[in-house]
Amino acid sequence: MSNRRVMVVKSGGPEAFQEWRDCFAALDPGLELLDWDAALRRRDEVDYALVWDPEPGGLATMPRLRAIFGSGAGVDGILLDTRLPRGVPIVRMAIPEATQRMGEFCCWAALSLLKDARRMAIAQAAGEWDYFEAPYRADMRTVGIMGLGAMGARCAAMLSAIGFPVIGWARTAKDVPGVESFAGAEALPAFLARTDILVCLLPATPETRHIIRAETLAMLPPGAGYVGIGRGMQHRLDDILAALDSGRLSGAVLDVFEPEPLPAGHPLWQHPKAIVTPHVASLPSRAERAGFVARTIAGFERGETLPNLFDPARGY
Repeated sequence: MSNRRVMVVKSGGPEAFQEWRDCFAALDPGLELLDWDAALRRRDEVDYALVWDPEPGGLATMPRLRAIFGSGAGVDGILLDTRLPRGVPIVRMAIPEATQRMGEFCCWAALSLLKDARRMAIAQAAGEWDYFEAPYRADMRTVGIMGLGAMGARCAAMLSAIGFPVIGWARTAKDVPGVESFAGAEALPAFLARTDILVCLLPATPETRHIIRAETLAMLPPGAGYVGIGRGMQHRLDDILAALDSGRLSGAVLDVFEPEPLPAGHPLWQHPKAIVTPHVASLPSRAERAGFVARTIAGFERGETLPNLFDPARGY
């Protein structure tokens, strides 16, 4: 195989493409990057794809395509293409840098709920000295994490180090050090009843659609907090709003939405109990992501197995 290979990049727009090109130039000079339009003009030459939301049908017209890399933690945007090329593996951007960033964000979100950071931000914006005493310490509020993969396990370890008791729930039994784990639908009510701050870190599957809704929120202790950092399809925003308004939830940190971005004028933008962030919980820098892709391509071309493969049977 010639050392010259071609990769199409569609992630972040024109300015991002230039940054991607600079990153890969330093990592793998033999890898030529093309933007989407250029790749469609040279589709017979494309070996790899690094994409977030490819235009439907485009990748299937690239006969030499050997692997598709998701540019973010999820591959939801890629799977919207119902004409993906058969047999071409999809590699998820599940890298240590993303796991660490998710742990940092999760700790920030849990502490923000613990200390009522939204109330303080509103007071600062209004120029008001709104003195109050936070009623809880970390060791008085149990964090329940839904989803105990690599990111969930890292979040659990970092939250525990701060002082939060941590429990976890997953579809199947998981063994995470220091975490009391619950598994399966039958264990969900018991898990939620013990959870003061709920963190949703589940993958996007048909089974997790709207798993956070009025019925599940009602199983939490009154005044619980919610951190939504998995996928936007997993929570019903109307139900979260109703729970915030009724006091069932004392606060929420929301990083993922359906659709994205959260529409202008949505009540959550100004809600006094909600912190809205723009889907940034675990996104590594482009340099970090480019490093993973370059290392993975090098290993793949040496005959190594591709890591982090998307499994259609599991849905992630």
